[in-house]
Amino acid sequence: MSKTAPTPVSQLPQETMRDRIAELELVRDRIIQGPDPVATEKQHAAGKLTVRERLDALLDPGSFVEVEPFRRHTATGFGLEARRPYTDGVVAGWGKVHGQDVMVYAHDFRIFGGALGAAHADKIHKVMDLAASAKVPLIGLNDGAGARIQEGVTALAGYGGIFRRHVRMSGVVPQISVMLGPCAGGAAYSPALTDFVFMVQGTAQMFITGPDVVRAVTGEDISREALGGAGVHGTRSGVAGFVYDDELMCLEDVRFLLSMLPPNNQELPPVAPCADPVNRPNDPLVDLVPSDPAQSYDMAAVIEEIVDDGQFFEFHQGWAPNLICGLGRLGGHVIGIVANQPSHLAGVLDIAASEKGSRFIQMCDAFNIPLVSLVDVPGFLPGADQEHGGVIRHGAKLLYAYCAASVPRIQVIVRKAYGGAYIVMDSRSIGADMSFAWPTNEIAVMGAEGAANVIFRREIASSPDPEQQRVTRVEEYRRALMHPYYAAERGLVDDIIHPRDTRARLGRALELLRAKHVPPPYRKHGNPPM
Repeated sequence: MSKTAPTPVSQLPQETMRDRIAELELVRDRIIQGPDPVATEKQHAAGKLTVRERLDALLDPGSFVEVEPFRRHTATGFGLEARRPYTDGVVAGWGKVHGQDVMVYAHDFRIFGGALGAAHADKIHKVMDLAASAKVPLIGLNDGAGARIQEGVTALAGYGGIFRRHVRMSGVVPQISVMLGPCAGGAAYSPALTDFVFMVQGTAQMFITGPDVVRAVTGEDISREALGGAGVHGTRSGVAGFVYDDELMCLEDVRFLLSMLPPNNQELPPVAPCADPVNRPNDPLVDLVPSDPAQSYDMAAVIEEIVDDGQFFEFHQGWAPNLICGLGRLGGHVIGIVANQPSHLAGVLDIAASEKGSRFIQMCDAFNIPLVSLVDVPGFLPGADQEHGGVIRHGAKLLYAYCAASVPRIQVIVRKAYGGAYIVMDSRSIGADMSFAWPTNEIAVMGAEGAANVIFRREIASSPDPEQQRVTRVEEYRRALMHPYYAAERGLVDDIIHPRDTRARLGRALELLRAKHVPPPYRKHGNPPM
């Protein structure tokens, strides 16, 4: 039986360029569509957008450029060789936000639950390295189940590479983590190392050990949301700086935050057009703050009156509310505001407030954002819980952050400023460039009542009328050491200003200080109280 001779290769039909392009377009369309529609339906049913829907909401239209969309893992065993989807569960690349380049990676929960393997990690490493070399912000859209167990220790090593890069980039470019799904185990340390953490209620959770492990080890029965949901991290742990009810609101505020940040630590924050006059009088402030130091009021209203158009972007709104931290603009220029909040715990400083403030101050200093401190503080919160919890160490973090900050720093003493808390809240003695005070200011070691009870204890106790003697001594101390001009007479306050002039005076001072430069001391790094 004769055999038919094979057709010579030279005579086989050759694929044209158009054929190759058609094939490319088919494969690329398959990549963009993602896995089967059932996975997409499950994603939407869980109240979550798909990875590319998220990128569309985050980035300027048509600006996304993907890197390594054809990447597939090369792992074997446990059925992995039969499942090699494109992207390997993470979409990475760069795009623009308000015209500014950003690097971004986004987990695709529909592929391996967004779990990280070696190829997946390599893609994240790539965009992190590009962000560092191009000096642009890095954004991570997190929706992953942690390390890919089937790949073993290589997956863990991938996380190690991510952590190392976070630390090397810290203070160089802004790093933003957006939590849109689960983040468990060692993976949770990635967002914890970044500058800003956004979370969505109901869908995002972060924890080192999940409910099953907690139940097995401690016997405690707790849900994923109660253990590590957005509500927990937004109010109790302080891990999340921003909490939202849905993804679109969350991603819109990520865009807004980026509009107030420089692309890197060698540039200034962007200046916005401003129709709100810098010298606008703040007449409402005259009646907003009561002169009685024991009477409460809302410092947020003071801030909104001072900043451009009343627009203030608050950080950690639900955590340590006795201290307000956030970004605003004055004359179109971005400023960071740290302010005591008398409507919560009388505005005292405590462990949580100290951590919140120190972290915010370090961020502002890293990215060239001037600091304005609005002071109305009765002291540090007393009590055994605070002392045993390390209020000394944590309070020192706030002090260290202020002392180390080289950006323009202006203090405004709105009302009372007592004891060590006065010093810590960016007083002239720790390096504030300028200090202004309203005529309601009371600067002292402690309140007049407490001071008189200590200094005149014997006189009060031995008096025929102890209560009248105490009142007399309190007034004596107040007249001698707590009148509004005492600190100004000694050069600790630059000027006593009318409250309505606050915005104008801040604007003039910040304009003068805009070119401030303080050469850092020669050292490898400081050793702050961690």
